[in-house]
Amino acid sequence: MINNVEQVILMLVAAYLLGSIPSGVWIGKAFFHIDIRRHGSGNIGTTNTYRVLGPIAGTVVMALDISKGAVATLLPTFFHVYTISPLVFGLAAILGHTFSIFDKFKGGKAVATSAGMLLAYKPAFFFLALAIWVLVILLTSMVSLASMVGFTLTTIAIFFTHDVFLSILAAILTVFIFYRHRANISRIRNGTESMVPFGLGHLLRQKKENN
Repeated sequence: MINNVEQVILMLVAAYLLGSIPSGVWIGKAFFHIDIRRHGSGNIGTTNTYRVLGPIAGTVVMALDISKGAVATLLPTFFHVYTISPLVFGLAAILGHTFSIFDKFKGGKAVATSAGMLLAYKPAFFFLALAIWVLVILLTSMVSLASMVGFTLTTIAIFFTHDVFLSILAAILTVFIFYRHRANISRIRNGTESMVPFGLGHLLRQKKENN
């Protein structure tokens, strides 16, 4: 039993450290010689990476952040530990991403890493969230709004399952994600939120500015 407890603790630490990897910072410095923490919103996650480094870098960072959540959630499967829910390890990665030990306990907004946890635990909900996210971006051109809407609707869908722990965790993460996006919400209300250079929202804003 002691060995099992020690193994779980080591896996939780590993999941946290994995989640703590600041993908946006490292890619920005390695390939663009830019510290994204000093540009845009200063956030290290997908949205600000898209804004500062462009769509290719933003997509790579999103994929890496999703992978962090997925790999952490799969740790119990890799090491054949079934005494604790894999969601706990996914949550450890999310905490690492949001409060990174490599970034003075600051971090991203937890969207992509949370999605990675869903990908490993319930892939159907990940693809639902992804579909909503893409649709909202195409309509609004706002990554932040797409993230909030995608998480909200996916959480509602999760409530119809019998997985109580996942439902509670999804609800908590949704509230947390809205909290982390509070500055974005303010800019959305003011009509000043940054947009990706495609989608209906971008076209409408360009048309308005040209007029």
